[in-house]
Amino acid sequence: MKQLDLQTVFDSERRKLLLASAGGMAIAGLPMVGNATPSTKHRATAHSQKGHHLMNTITTKDGVEIFYKDWGPKDGQPIMFHHGWPLSSDDWDAQMLFFVQRGYRVIAHDRRGHGRSAQVSEGHDMDHYAADAFAVVEALNLTKVFHVGHSTGGGEVARYVAKFGQPSGRAAKAVLVSAVPPLMLKTASNPEGLPIEVFDGFRKGVADNRAQLFVDVPTGPFYGFNREGAKVYPGVIQNWWRQGMMGSAKAHYDGIKAFSETDQTADLQAITVPTLVMHGDDDQIVPIADAALKSVKLLKNGTLKVYKGYSHGMLTVNADVLNPDLLAFFKS
Repeated sequence: MKQLDLQTVFDSERRKLLLASAGGMAIAGLPMVGNATPSTKHRATAHSQKGHHLMNTITTKDGVEIFYKDWGPKDGQPIMFHHGWPLSSDDWDAQMLFFVQRGYRVIAHDRRGHGRSAQVSEGHDMDHYAADAFAVVEALNLTKVFHVGHSTGGGEVARYVAKFGQPSGRAAKAVLVSAVPPLMLKTASNPEGLPIEVFDGFRKGVADNRAQLFVDVPTGPFYGFNREGAKVYPGVIQNWWRQGMMGSAKAHYDGIKAFSETDQTADLQAITVPTLVMHGDDDQIVPIADAALKSVKLLKNGTLKVYKGYSHGMLTVNADVLNPDLLAFFKS
């Protein structure tokens, strides 16, 4: 097969995305965040075109519209998925289809500033991420929920379960996949962490040429496509870029501080629900030694599962292995 012309592909995808966004705004007359009522609301926003395309959103207490998906039987066991930086709920397609086909109710939302959620200026931190997730849970009246978080979403799950899920009695189990807790940044008390220059490099990439950064990351370390002999999926790279470019540059820039500098030791120590920690030992984005190996020691009821040779993006490229493992944990 001829080598894929990535620039052509991504230019084409970006044009499609911009055209779709412009058309959607013209048709829908999207509401401004400033006009939102400062209380949690649950609604389906209908776009006024033939066929009425429905988009599910809730509005948080600080007036931010959060997009979510809710598939499967309403009386099914709920599983809520929390995506990583800088992606969207679309990153959970392989898991949501797997579990909805087995009778589960599956829910995933786009974090504020990501995907189809509102591109607000403020609130790009773990406290707001967790509060937004709780707003979705409350609006849908979900109970005994299994929460699954990937990367930054793992940090969101840890903060959510500790601060909202357990106190409200709504969280039943948690899964942290390739997750950022307890702390990514190298500090005096966390010498195994990554130096600040790594995250400054990400910030510079977002500020200087976000579109190119969002090609380089999935093409290289995210899925391990830079490893010798790796099977490369061009469509997976395109999808990563597509999801990233849907979101806000401000949210992505601020989110780097959230996922790298938030110490979640106390969150992990507070979690008592059964928690599965899943991590690839070849994760080049969130090294396992400073993440999963530490997290499981802080959890009161944690189980560690290590995947030899697997990458940060193993939920996508190794879904055939991880999905059955998730199912086994949920049934245990």
